[in-house]
Amino acid sequence: MRLAIISSHPIQYNAPWFRMLAESARIHPIVFYTWGQSAEGAKYDPDFGRRIEWDIPLLDGYECRFVKNTAADPGTHHFKGIINPGLIREIQDCKPDAILVFGWSFHSHLQCIRHFHGKIPVLFRGDSTLLDEQPGIKKLMRRTFLKWVYRHIDLALYVGSNNKDYFLAHGLKEDQLVFAPHAVDNDRFAEPDEIYSQQAKDWRSRLGIGEDEWVLLFAGKLEPKKNPAFLLELARNIDNPKLRILMVGNGILEDELKKAAKDDERILFLDFQNQQQMPVVYRLGHIFVLPSSGPGETWGLAVNEAMACGRPVLVSDKAGCAVDLVRENENGFVLTGNNLQECVKFISRSLENRDDLPGMSRNSRKIIQEFSFRRIIDALENIF
Repeated sequence: MRLAIISSHPIQYNAPWFRMLAESARIHPIVFYTWGQSAEGAKYDPDFGRRIEWDIPLLDGYECRFVKNTAADPGTHHFKGIINPGLIREIQDCKPDAILVFGWSFHSHLQCIRHFHGKIPVLFRGDSTLLDEQPGIKKLMRRTFLKWVYRHIDLALYVGSNNKDYFLAHGLKEDQLVFAPHAVDNDRFAEPDEIYSQQAKDWRSRLGIGEDEWVLLFAGKLEPKKNPAFLLELARNIDNPKLRILMVGNGILEDELKKAAKDDERILFLDFQNQQQMPVVYRLGHIFVLPSSGPGETWGLAVNEAMACGRPVLVSDKAGCAVDLVRENENGFVLTGNNLQECVKFISRSLENRDDLPGMSRNSRKIIQEFSFRRIIDALENIF
């Protein structure tokens, strides 16, 4: 069975399961990358403030094509940034049995959904949630529009509970929804654990972090949506010299955060680290923290990565993944807008009762096994 996959550009979270799908005996994927300019490789990321080129292969092991994009202002930052006059013809030439479209909010992607509706099965993947939805006329107008969009798809591959609620709210039925979880390459982050752990121990030593000190880790873009300033607030509320806070990444808040943290020697900063280094980076911390305040934190795949590395997690309820991945007092804690002091208590208990860490670590590894590339492949094979 031939499956045409419509995606804007190569992404480190998708390429591995595209490769696995290509190895399947049942499905042959053909991926059409609609942001044709992304074939050039490294691109400037305004949130990181630098050019980014991932150090893992994104195009190996599966058939893919970069489609000519004629947008005047090409990119994924607006609806008219993806315009492919030849896309539908290229898809038709491949004679697919079905198509899978990632996101509707680009001109060509929505056009593709509408064109193939009723001709071949149209599968859709997106990770939107209702977490940031505000009441009012704009909500009603958006609901009406999105119900019209989703009338053109046959099945939606939902990534988690919040995403499923979103699809149900916009007119899709239970029998149109298939669980295909947000996932990372769990095996790559999990093994070899002993080697990664030793490398992290050596790195902590070079950073001046003592073996008896406890590290809260943030890794990601230093941007308002991620709310990295929350870690500085934790530092102000936890007067324990054994607590260290490590912030890994770059972004528009970087200078502001460094200035605010300059008088607290417990707080350290590291620049952006590429994918091959991340299994070691997550092991620098004892607890991973994603304190996102939104809007737009539809999931938070860094949490998957940290859990695959066996880290307990502290995650905001504004991150779409929290309801599925965090089980309080088993593998972490859920941060809400009014429970700062409960969060402080959780961290303080962790500092005092470090024997709890191995159990929480095992629970994180166990939970994340249900959110795997294998589950995505199984979902698609079951559909076909």
